[in-house]
Amino acid sequence: MIYELRQYTLWPGKRETLVDLFDREFLESQEETGMRVDGQFRDEDRPDHFVWVRGFPDMAWRAASLSAFYGGPVWRAHRDAANATMIDSDDVLLLRPAGPLWDLPAQRPPQGTVEVPETLFTASIAYLPAPVTQDFRDFFAAEVAPTQPVIACFETEYAENTFPALPVRTGEHVYVWFSRFSPADPLPVSPPLDDWLAKPVQTLRLTPTARSRLR
Repeated sequence: MIYELRQYTLWPGKRETLVDLFDREFLESQEETGMRVDGQFRDEDRPDHFVWVRGFPDMAWRAASLSAFYGGPVWRAHRDAANATMIDSDDVLLLRPAGPLWDLPAQRPPQGTVEVPETLFTASIAYLPAPVTQDFRDFFAAEVAPTQPVIACFETEYAENTFPALPVRTGEHVYVWFSRFSPADPLPVSPPLDDWLAKPVQTLRLTPTARSRLR
């Protein structure tokens, strides 16, 4: 599988407009082309940011699915409204799984669902000076994963972007992990990764939208 971690910077006050549009129009319509939208989130520390994750079986499938969706009727009908909420949509990490992945429900909440889960997710991005090594994976498994409820890990996918109309970040080496917390869970302290890093870990605190599969 290939994944995109997408972080959108929005115009002030426009996040709820995009969340409503996304949950209503852009979930089933994307998945009908063969991709999978695993989760969409509000960033709790940045009120004008929207974060989401989608996946594809491989890079060729990604090219075909994105071409079908962005050339299709649903995007044509709603792209102006979606783009009007965004300052920047190019903050995209192309990733591949680095271990077992999250379990997703067979069905997402239906159209019209408005109740928002109380779950909190963190997405932590470790920036490394070189591609991820087995030594790093072993260190993470031994020293970091036991300290928090990790549900999935990823690392940089270096394949060439097969859909250049949507840029992705290049020239970086990242290891990304998602953790899921209940409202009563304490958040973990910063992981002991300093000796491995090119710059500090970036941690996103995320709450799922009403129709997110990750919830």
